[in-house]
Amino acid sequence: MQPLLIAVQFLTRLPLRLGAAPTPQQQARALLWYPLVGALLGGVLSLSALPLANTPDLIGAALLLALWVLMTGALHLDGLADSADAWAGGHGDAARSLAIMKDPAAGPAAVVVLVLVLLLKLAALSVLIARSPALIMLAPLLARAAVPALFLTTRYVRGNGLGAAMAKHLPRRAALLVVTAAAGLVLLAGWNGARALLAAALAFGFVRTLAQRRIGGFTGDVAGALIEIVETAVLLALAL
Repeated sequence: MQPLLIAVQFLTRLPLRLGAAPTPQQQARALLWYPLVGALLGGVLSLSALPLANTPDLIGAALLLALWVLMTGALHLDGLADSADAWAGGHGDAARSLAIMKDPAAGPAAVVVLVLVLLLKLAALSVLIARSPALIMLAPLLARAAVPALFLTTRYVRGNGLGAAMAKHLPRRAALLVVTAAAGLVLLAGWNGARALLAAALAFGFVRTLAQRRIGGFTGDVAGALIEIVETAVLLALAL
């Protein structure tokens, strides 16, 4: 169960304490549990949306979005901000883009992208809370299933650190099965599931292509940006 606990600790702000520092192998196997953690986050959000159905649309959506950000500690938003700055300011130079990603300051591109993503999520949630709160859980599930898919299909560009160890030790066959199972589970939701899966696939392709062009692969910040963009795409597809 250690890899599951690692995944929960990394992807949420739940106050979990691990008995010992995780090994690189355990960190890599934690990727296999990302979709489950996404489903758990989605379940909490869907249940929390139920009592908000009778509130004014924007207020309920704002409260649910605030809960969403608090549960994840804005971790993925930070990755999105760093990626936006790097992709806008790197001018196609991989080394410059990677250096910008390490800069803790947020530039105009980061601010604009964060505002737009949060606004789009807010608008989509204002529709889904009233119409189909159970569908909200598909967004965090698919977004976190996209991370092992990214590790399976894309080169990790930094030579050291946590991401490099995870890429090296990832059990690839198990990861492929997990991603496939997550997609199959989403399809059980029928047409809505198919629409969500298509939106997630398109968002995945967009982020991966952009990262390949800018830095020749991905980093942890790109994985965070992927989660945010997939979540937004899925919410919009379901709300529309």
